Amino acid sequence: MSALIIVVIVIVVIAAVAAAVASARRRRLQQRFGPEYDRVVDEQDSRLKAEAELSRRQRRVSELDIRPLDPATQARYAAEWGTIQERFVDAPQGAVARAQDLVVATMNERGYPIEHRDQVLATCLSSTPPCSTIAGQPLTSVRVPLPERPRPRTCVRR
Repeated sequence: MSALIIVVIVIVVIAAVAAAVASARRRRLQQRFGPEYDRVVDEQDSRLKAEAELSRRQRRVSELDIRPLDPATQARYAAEWGTIQERFVDAPQGAVARAQDLVVATMNERGYPIEHRDQVLATCLSSTPPCSTIAGQPLTSVRVPLPERPRPRTCVRR
C-alpha cells in the first residue's frame, strides 16, 4: 500500500471516531436535558455552542453537594405542597408564589445555591435529570382540583 492510501484510511478512521464521539455526546445531552436541549439549541447560534453551554451547566451542578431530604423534611414539604394545591383554585397567584418559595426552600435544603434565585432555579433544574416527584409525591399524584362549573342553562323555545 502506498503512503497516501494509509494516510487517507487514517483520516477516515479519525473522522469516523470523532463523529461517533460527537453523536454519543449529543445523545447523552439530549437524554439528560430532554426538552431543555432543544430549547438551548434553538437559542444558540450553533449546536456546538448549545452543547458546550449544557456541558458547562452539567459540570457546575456536578460540583455542588446535592443531598436528599430526610424523610421528616420530605413529609413536611409534601404536606405543604398539598396545602398549596388546595389553595390554588381560590387564590392562584398566591399559591404560585408560595409554590415558588417552597421550591426554593427545598432546593436550599438540598444544597443548591439560591443567591440569584431565578437564574439558579433555571440553570440547576435544567441540569438535573427530569424529576418524577414533587416534595416526594409522584407527579401522577400531584393534582390541581378544578372548580366545579355551573351547568349551562338551555333555552327551550315553545
